[in-house]
Amino acid sequence: MSIKETACAKNCGAFVLEEYVEVNMIMIRKLLNNYSKDFLLFILCSIFIGIGMGINETTFNNFLDKTYSITPFMRGLTEFPREFPGFFVVLISFSVFHFLGDIRLAIIANMIAAVGMVGIGFFAPTYGILLIWLFIMSSGIHIYLPLTSSIGMSLSDGKKDGSVLGMFQGISTAATVMGCAVVWLGFRFFNFNYRITFSISAIALACAALIFMSMTRGTYQPRKTRVLLKKRYLLFYWLNILYGARKQVFLTFAPWVLIKIFKQDVEIFAVLGIIGAVTGMFFKPVLGKLIDLLGEKFILAAEAVILVFVCIGYGYAEKLGLGKYAIYLAFTCFIIDQMLMAVSMARATYIKKIAEEPGDISPTIAMGVSIDHVVAMTIPFIGGILWDQFGYEYVFLCAAVIAVINFFSVMRMQVPSETTKKVMFAQEEGMQLGDGST
Repeated sequence: MSIKETACAKNCGAFVLEEYVEVNMIMIRKLLNNYSKDFLLFILCSIFIGIGMGINETTFNNFLDKTYSITPFMRGLTEFPREFPGFFVVLISFSVFHFLGDIRLAIIANMIAAVGMVGIGFFAPTYGILLIWLFIMSSGIHIYLPLTSSIGMSLSDGKKDGSVLGMFQGISTAATVMGCAVVWLGFRFFNFNYRITFSISAIALACAALIFMSMTRGTYQPRKTRVLLKKRYLLFYWLNILYGARKQVFLTFAPWVLIKIFKQDVEIFAVLGIIGAVTGMFFKPVLGKLIDLLGEKFILAAEAVILVFVCIGYGYAEKLGLGKYAIYLAFTCFIIDQMLMAVSMARATYIKKIAEEPGDISPTIAMGVSIDHVVAMTIPFIGGILWDQFGYEYVFLCAAVIAVINFFSVMRMQVPSETTKKVMFAQEEGMQLGDGST
């Protein structure tokens, strides 16, 4: 990639920021007029978390490469302590801390993540110690992940859940633009280093925890159930397993391809983050409305089809004879994949529609997160071996196969209408009453 092309890519971030500011101000004015205090506070929390995670995700892979000079196999191995909390810590948090409401658990989660980020930035002189701090940071992040959808849907006040979650994700993505902009401006003009970026991320997450303390709804509402594993939700669990596998291939190895194969630096990742986030700011609210309009089955099936082409395009961009334009195909696939991560909200609305009772939703989402991380712990390890032995192309070829399996799994979804669901549950309750009287 030439110096001119690199400069052009880096300057793209400056152009999209202007439109982002104008649209975001309009969005903020509408929110202040139409929504409750807790709703607005949760939006503010999402903004701080988006900034913190945007900075972290933009810099983490370059931080690993520059600080520890690890191999693709070691990069895959790094994901074990990063993803293990998704299986273990979420189970612990929803079992041991089930008496806490979503809000209190969110406070704890963000404080843990902030401590972990400080440790990575300042107290990780060796790769082994890094893994300890990475586990701590990831524990906080993964405790919070299933809470996002449950808190958002609890604040919807009867509005369409897909649209509300889409709006929350759109705002969070807009905040990610701020985080990416901090990285781009900091490394390009202000001589930033990784300690500074991890410090800013930690402060942002700590601010989110403090804001959660000001929220009232859910603070004194303990969970009625713990983590759930029910036969009724087996397809939901399976879809989460496939999502975890596909997600982990891109989170682990897509940035590594850009770093090792295409030799891209942290500023390029900041620009890609800005472009992806600005696109997502418009895309996610629209996606939420499409979920309400077209249904979860259609959206999840479309995602699977698109992912097949994204995986092949990303893995074989260098092999298609595109020359210097191969990097732009890789950039495009990188951004599309970022956008498709938002489709996870369709799984959240799907479980709400098939849930036997509202109390099942949050712990079932938590179980889905835990189960998908069982796969997420092993995929990077296998992917690292595939990369070392055969080349990175085969890693993404396997991801394409996973997308195909996901498509046929989604075809088995049956989402009942609200009327059908009420009739079905009324019949079940009637049968239970009849059994009790005999």
